[in-house]
Amino acid sequence: MTDTAPDYGEAGEARLRAFVLEVMGGKITSMVRQVRWRPAWFVDVQRDGELLHLHLRGDREGDVAIFPELQREADVISVLGKHGIKVPRIYGFCQDPPCILMDAVPGSRNMAEAATDEERSAIAREYMAEVAAMHRLPVEPFVAKSVHLPQGAEEIAMVGLDAYMPLYTRTKSRPEPMLEFVIGWLRRNAPQHRTRAAFIQFDSGQFHFKDGKITGLYDFEFSMIGDPMMDIATMRMRDSIEPLGDSFPVLCRHYEEFSGEPVDHAAVEFHTLQFATLGAMQFTGTVGVPQPGDAHSVYLEFDLALRQVMLLSMGALTGVTIAAEPSAKERIGDNAALLAKLADTVGRIETASEFEESRKDSAAKLIEWMVRSDAMGAEMRARDLADVSALLGRRFEEWLDAEAALETYVRSAGPDQDQRLLQLFGAIEGRRLQLYGPTRIGHSAMHVRLLPTH
Repeated sequence: MTDTAPDYGEAGEARLRAFVLEVMGGKITSMVRQVRWRPAWFVDVQRDGELLHLHLRGDREGDVAIFPELQREADVISVLGKHGIKVPRIYGFCQDPPCILMDAVPGSRNMAEAATDEERSAIAREYMAEVAAMHRLPVEPFVAKSVHLPQGAEEIAMVGLDAYMPLYTRTKSRPEPMLEFVIGWLRRNAPQHRTRAAFIQFDSGQFHFKDGKITGLYDFEFSMIGDPMMDIATMRMRDSIEPLGDSFPVLCRHYEEFSGEPVDHAAVEFHTLQFATLGAMQFTGTVGVPQPGDAHSVYLEFDLALRQVMLLSMGALTGVTIAAEPSAKERIGDNAALLAKLADTVGRIETASEFEESRKDSAAKLIEWMVRSDAMGAEMRARDLADVSALLGRRFEEWLDAEAALETYVRSAGPDQDQRLLQLFGAIEGRRLQLYGPTRIGHSAMHVRLLPTH
């Protein structure tokens, strides 16, 4: 990693245009920045009478990258393409600012745009065939591109956690007792019977389709060599918010048909917990201490929703029931008038592009979050402090002190404390969901669910 952030502003975009022309030749007829939280552009190039639809994929902004070199993803996609997996063609890699130049994958990810239920089912079946084919690929070409090859059942099971730990340790900005608790539980309960390592997308369920056919898989930023059941787990999580076209048990049966191997449902549950934990680990540093330029509203949304997944999955794995948190009394916050004025001021800002409008909308979302915190945050925090004080047998006045003491306790606690700690974290996160769930940032967390696998 470099000490300076890549320049994806006007100067950086000019360098990207020059790079596209150098690699592709022809004439750029359109270059439009994608409205999302990471830098990306759709580029049309006219060359030799043909209109080429391309995509520039930039690096994540902020210190949240597990594999800091974007070149790694370009190399992985190239290997997949050479082995017949439907992925975009890679044309080149720009060093400054870091960007992959590739084909734009035509079509849509939105299954609602498929013509019929039969078409959706056919797309889902084709996708699972593609995943099974990917899992059968030899791992040596990926190892040659510096993808780590885990050895033994425990390392295969924990390859994701091991990859995320350096970033988590380096960027952690506050005590994280819940994450430390789950990390310890994962290490104590790693499957010992999963001994075959395969190339996995890791953050799976990402593809486009058009006219009833898969046009390509995309986003291999987190790809690794590990347990194939991790891909089943992560597509299970994605399917709950971005449907894959068929019921999840049917998707699992398709996978079994094409792979020739049964889905290990217990391993899928374990990896569901692991993936949700890794996502929270990835963003905890910037959620705790927001960094300039970070997509903070997005990271808050991820954090709130992922911790709900962790609780649901831990409940499924341990059989521990987490009680619903009593409702707090709604009130008007002490700073309500000032926050309303801030919302009005932001709302009146004129923007010159869709991208600038998205940034303004992000600010408005953060104000909604602040309104809820101003109104009910103190009551919820008082409940948290009371619970931690009761567990540890000493009174805490400040939440940071309570979190630090709880983290220390968690790290030395034995398995006999699992139920009590899980119920405590369920209460804390239940209050947090009640507090922020009614905001636009919290909407996805309110709808978290775990799909049955069979």
